[in-house]
Amino acid sequence: MGKGAKMIILIDFGSQTAHLIARRIRELGTDVMIAVPEVELERIKQLKPQGIILSGGPADVFKKGAPTTNPKIFDLGAPILGICYGHQLMGHLLRGKVITGSKKEFGPVELIIEKSSSLLSGVPSGITVWMSHGNEVVKLPEGFVDNARTATKPHTVISNENKKLYGIQFHPEVVHTEYGEQILENFLRICGIAPKRRKFSRQFVDNLIQDVKDSVRNEKVICALSGGVDSSVAALLVHKAISKNLTSYYIDSGLMRDGETESLQKVFSQHYKMDIQIIDAKDKFFRALKGIKDPEEKRKLIGRVFIEVFETAAEKTGAKFLVQGTIYPDVIESAGTKHAQVIKSHHNVGALPEKMNLALIEPLRNFYKDEVRQIGEILGLPKTIINRQPFPGPGLAVRIIGDVTEEKLEILRMADKIIQQEVEKTDWIKKLWQIFAVFTGIKTTGVRGDGRVYGETIAIRAIEAKDAMSASFAKLPYELLEKISLRIVTEVPEVNRVVYDITNKPPATMEWE
Repeated sequence: MGKGAKMIILIDFGSQTAHLIARRIRELGTDVMIAVPEVELERIKQLKPQGIILSGGPADVFKKGAPTTNPKIFDLGAPILGICYGHQLMGHLLRGKVITGSKKEFGPVELIIEKSSSLLSGVPSGITVWMSHGNEVVKLPEGFVDNARTATKPHTVISNENKKLYGIQFHPEVVHTEYGEQILENFLRICGIAPKRRKFSRQFVDNLIQDVKDSVRNEKVICALSGGVDSSVAALLVHKAISKNLTSYYIDSGLMRDGETESLQKVFSQHYKMDIQIIDAKDKFFRALKGIKDPEEKRKLIGRVFIEVFETAAEKTGAKFLVQGTIYPDVIESAGTKHAQVIKSHHNVGALPEKMNLALIEPLRNFYKDEVRQIGEILGLPKTIINRQPFPGPGLAVRIIGDVTEEKLEILRMADKIIQQEVEKTDWIKKLWQIFAVFTGIKTTGVRGDGRVYGETIAIRAIEAKDAMSASFAKLPYELLEKISLRIVTEVPEVNRVVYDITNKPPATMEWE
């Protein structure tokens, strides 16, 4: 950060979207420093930020041990924006009142603007905003006024224009909040910063490649390649950096989609002339997963086996580094910040053994999925890979509720293949972030011919999103859903019921496990 550079300090109270807030600000051309709540007031004074943002978080501000900050921060003169938990903390520290609400809000809510403010300039009343909270401000601190409310919460947006202090209960950083970017732009203007958009460039990607060169030098490297967007971009990035010193391994866990292995060999071995080694480890994975039903245990077991297989391969090559396609949502969902809660462990983050014989290279660790796709485009990856739907690291194991068996995997693969085939015939394939089948483990009564059957239930999950930190279920036409359902129950004899998941994120996650 250059001398005199304009900068915002983001104090992170464990929000799952803290990094996303920082990204939005950076996209508007301003540097952001993410700080823990324990950062000293004197340190903030020294940094002289143009503004301060207080993030959301999972804690209750009024409970003992909740993350907090020095109340004197509000007297520094820098504009401050509190988001969700940050909004509540501002109210609490400035002697307002925060309580556990009688009605919690999760997902889309209508915002009714009653009194405009600098923060809400150009924002119309009646927009949809994204909520995720159980607590609420019920008494305003002295000097604050109400600016907006929802149908059930009166103090959704508050402000003290004299001190340039602002609190909002919703999340402007997620794409599902209408005018969210406008609100963040307004805050930057309040801070005396003119918002200016910036994008990735060839030079930016070349710098990433150079970073890998500088880190690895002449050492041997192996790569965990799954064929998905993240691992593919990571592999090509490293390949361009060190060429023949990279050996990419595809671990056939038996948990992949139909045709996955063949597709990967065709693209990378033939087109990019990369050294791709296929390792058949299906038996190891199935032995490890036998009888395991807990989703966290499944994820960690799969992660352990992946690393064991890679370590064995590394011993033969003399490799000292392992490349993984970890991206930021993997990190944050595995409690990648100090006060965050673990949502789920990812096989390439939370399940790594404490003593691993390979040093990790994760060139995409600080990026979101849409950013990774931009990097892939600059690298020249074909659209067939760049536009692939995200697929979980642990594979189909986390799309099977309960224990994993080869029979369940085959049922799930058949159902998922039908879903993909039907959606690919429509324009929805361009709109969806993900669509996939879930083996629910629920048996229900059905009728085939003249007989009663007791068969499996398949759930369809279809979502629209931009960066995986929030998502809306897709409003697929009934005709398409009916066609998919009819094919599944006809072509997959073990299944007699298909249901559709209509839950947003939050409160749900993308995957069921």
